[in-house]
Amino acid sequence: MTDSTPDIIYTKVDEAPELASASLLPIIQSFASAAGVSIGTRDISLAGRILAAFPEHLKDDQRVPDDLAILGDLVKTPDANVIKLPNISASVPQLVAAVKELQAQGYAIPDYPETPSTDAEKAARAKYDAIKGSAVNPVLREGNSDRRAATAVKKYAQSHPHRMGDWSKDSKTRVAAMDGGDFRSNEVSATLPKTATAKIVHVAADGTETVLKDAVKYPEGTVVDATYMSAQALDAFLADEIEKTKAEGVLFSLHLKATMMKVSDPIIFGHAVREFLKPVFDAHGKEMKALGVNPNSGLGDLLARVKDHDGIMTAIGAVMDARPPLYMVDSDRDITNLHVPSDVIIDASMPALIRAGGKGWGPDGKEHDAVCVIPDNSYAPVYDAAIEFFKANGKLNPATAGTVQNLGLMAQKAEEYGSHPTTFEIPADGTVRMVLDDGTVLHEHGVDAGDIWRSASTRKAPIEDWVNLAIERQKATGYRSIFWLDETRAHDAELIAYVKPILEAKGVADKFEIMAPREATIASLETITKGENTIAITGNVLRDYLTDLFPILELATSAKMLSIVKLMQGGGLFETGAGGSAPKHVQQLQSENHLRWDSLGEFCALGESFKFLGDVKDNAKARILGDAVEVATQGVLDHDRSPGRKVGDPDNRDSHYWFARYWAEALAAQTEDAELAAHFRPIAEQLADREDEIVAELHAGRGKPVDQGGYYHPDAGKTAHIMRPSPTLNAIIG
Repeated sequence: MTDSTPDIIYTKVDEAPELASASLLPIIQSFASAAGVSIGTRDISLAGRILAAFPEHLKDDQRVPDDLAILGDLVKTPDANVIKLPNISASVPQLVAAVKELQAQGYAIPDYPETPSTDAEKAARAKYDAIKGSAVNPVLREGNSDRRAATAVKKYAQSHPHRMGDWSKDSKTRVAAMDGGDFRSNEVSATLPKTATAKIVHVAADGTETVLKDAVKYPEGTVVDATYMSAQALDAFLADEIEKTKAEGVLFSLHLKATMMKVSDPIIFGHAVREFLKPVFDAHGKEMKALGVNPNSGLGDLLARVKDHDGIMTAIGAVMDARPPLYMVDSDRDITNLHVPSDVIIDASMPALIRAGGKGWGPDGKEHDAVCVIPDNSYAPVYDAAIEFFKANGKLNPATAGTVQNLGLMAQKAEEYGSHPTTFEIPADGTVRMVLDDGTVLHEHGVDAGDIWRSASTRKAPIEDWVNLAIERQKATGYRSIFWLDETRAHDAELIAYVKPILEAKGVADKFEIMAPREATIASLETITKGENTIAITGNVLRDYLTDLFPILELATSAKMLSIVKLMQGGGLFETGAGGSAPKHVQQLQSENHLRWDSLGEFCALGESFKFLGDVKDNAKARILGDAVEVATQGVLDHDRSPGRKVGDPDNRDSHYWFARYWAEALAAQTEDAELAAHFRPIAEQLADREDEIVAELHAGRGKPVDQGGYYHPDAGKTAHIMRPSPTLNAIIG
């Protein structure tokens, strides 16, 4: 790290977390500077990533550095200390909206070309495709994940248990997944004995060969998977579930992750939209195609394109009346589960439904049982097992429940989340082969036009690091520790071949269990129901899913999780929680000047980051700052200073005032560093003495609309004015 590189990097992101940063970051920077710790920022927001990709289209004063690439280099060094807030993993509709907003602000970036034809359009599309979906996390996550509820947060949840929906043994809610033709059933996997380069080739029925991807490089020991989802089997499954759901009289819901799985899941989503409106597509398909309808973009985009065509709208109305009612994202605004691919994200939507007793909102504005359609059977059993467990045993009691911690294999684009460059919608019947540089055909599948084929990989070094991290964590806690691996799944069998020898060589094989996800879900729920704790040691997708599922059940939210990424080169990446509810929070701020985003995740990450800096740099002042952050966080919880949901309640800005006050008081009271104590004593006194004045200033203007000058690319001055409305607080912080 150079002299000009800050001690800690705080990421600039999107939506509610970035609004909160406008209030919180000045406090952090002020307090840190008193200890000689510098806090810098890097912009990984969706708008920032777009602008960085098109410098040749911008004026000199509009150009921005590629901060994501800069951070990507930093996390591969031992000096990395990054606090990462949740950013938008953009779907196509979000990307298009961000592009239009930037263009309206005077940035001459190109349109997103849905069907590129010219070389310029193809080049622009390639750049945009690199931005959408999970563009950030695979770059920054050069280490494996350690996610758990912070001690203070867990204690608070147990002493202030949140409301849980009641489960009935007669609930009709269920999970529906394909029993064949999906990614799970078609998966093949192999571990490479030596370094290799592969190409992915499609051979059509007439013998025509097309290279889908060339020069894919794998180091020795890489686990390489290949699989496909049959389009024909998917359509048949969806048609069958639509009819079953209609007969059962419950809501139809689809649960995917079109943001992280940015190639495969939007296509699956499009199949669901097309199948739900099949009679309309059969009758009006050519006309709709001419209007630019792409079912992958969702029902909302479709309706916007056909709204002036009475025949199509009438046909849609008739089909919707004949179909089962749809699970709603927002029943007041008639936004359905099928409207926008990124609106319903499985790791947030399924836990919310389970927490609510298996209920989802219907178009009538009431709660109903639902069929939860999760086409691929790789991870659907987790949610199926959870639903059946609660049907049989009733809701979880947060006051007595233990906790599920998670150690996730995610470094270096591990597993499915790194599969975007090697995922393809097959253009014609034939065969797809993965061919190594020595001519060996590693994997081969017979495919039909429209099938979704993908390859994923997991490298040896991250796997070994993951297992060793699990050994360390189990030793530190003594908790029941389970590897969520299915020996009957091709990929998992290859991982087990790594896991078992390492555990045996370390003499700890008896400390761990290996279970398939369904059985591991049941075992974990049984464990926490008894008030005991367990560690889920999982792959990348399950890491993502479980660190929403269990926290939402235990804590009511996943945004308050402690998320530490121990980077493989010795640095630290401290993540602040999930941002799935961020759009609704922004809408409320804009309409009512109330931000209910809870920065508890930021507080937890901040404390860990300071303590990490103290340890690796032997910086005593940084350690004191970190310890004091923990005291302040506990104070926010103990005194119920977190944001409320409604106007009139304290909001995010109030919680930051209290955090600053408790932090200053803790620093003033500590006895390890007299200089720090002397610096913060008058700050603590002023924050306390002027409480009434500060709170009044913070609440001025609440309940009225505010304009931040943009959604994806807001005006910094306007945002600061909204989020720092107390001149008194600002002057004290300095």
